[in-house]
Amino acid sequence: MPLEDDFCDIIKKARIGQGLSVGDVAQMAGLPGGTITALERGACPPDRSEVQALAEALRLRLNPLEQIAIEKWEPVAQQPLAWMETIQGLIGGYGVQGYVIHDDGEALIIDTAYNAPAMIECLSTHHLKLVGICLTHGHADHADGIEQIVKFREVPVYLGPEDVDLLSWQPSAAQLKAPQHGQTILVGRLTVHCLATPGHTPGGMCYRVDADSQRMCFVGDTLFSGSIGRSNPSTLYGTHLQSVRTQVLGLPPEYRLLPGHGPATTVREERDHNPFAKDS
Repeated sequence: MPLEDDFCDIIKKARIGQGLSVGDVAQMAGLPGGTITALERGACPPDRSEVQALAEALRLRLNPLEQIAIEKWEPVAQQPLAWMETIQGLIGGYGVQGYVIHDDGEALIIDTAYNAPAMIECLSTHHLKLVGICLTHGHADHADGIEQIVKFREVPVYLGPEDVDLLSWQPSAAQLKAPQHGQTILVGRLTVHCLATPGHTPGGMCYRVDADSQRMCFVGDTLFSGSIGRSNPSTLYGTHLQSVRTQVLGLPPEYRLLPGHGPATTVREERDHNPFAKDS
């Protein structure tokens, strides 16, 4: 699976997040504004000098940015796990993924993948009892379809309270749960830890699982392999970087990271290859 973000996406997210105009960046990087606009549109590949200038201007890590823009780095493919199912969906032709984790006949959905029928089919095929739905944030591609799933089985829906207004359909007050940072949710013998990671949205959450076979964190759009999601609103960019650097990349290096778009990765790879990570 290719990276979710190209060089053009990365530099545009960094520019907008810092409240900079194309003209601001042109002056800081010593490049024509037309060149920056073309690079942000993906209209032409950057050369190494342009990557270097933009990395400095936008306060991105140079080596990871060069690896993505010039060397076409991609993360090592991750092996499937017996206790996790990945559900693919499409919204307007744009791919999104959600997950089902399960143990001892119990299951927890993490994001809907805009594909409630496939989620329900997965539960039925594997004869799983759903115990909850965890949403990383309230955007439609990750949350729409919860009404179909809770009609199939009435369960709690966990979502950061600041994101509730983003939902196109809201569960009842009794069903909607506001997860606290550090709260745990049990699924069979698995323990899911809730991590508050505002930035992509005000109420963003990640969900960490410490299984014996593999430790992992479901990160939604907080982080993509080699990038981050867009900060919504852009004034959350600094908060977003703090969430990525402390809550996600502060995990031990062997943790597998499961985003809402693009390939899975690990903390180790993102510390080495993500332009938004903190310099070591």
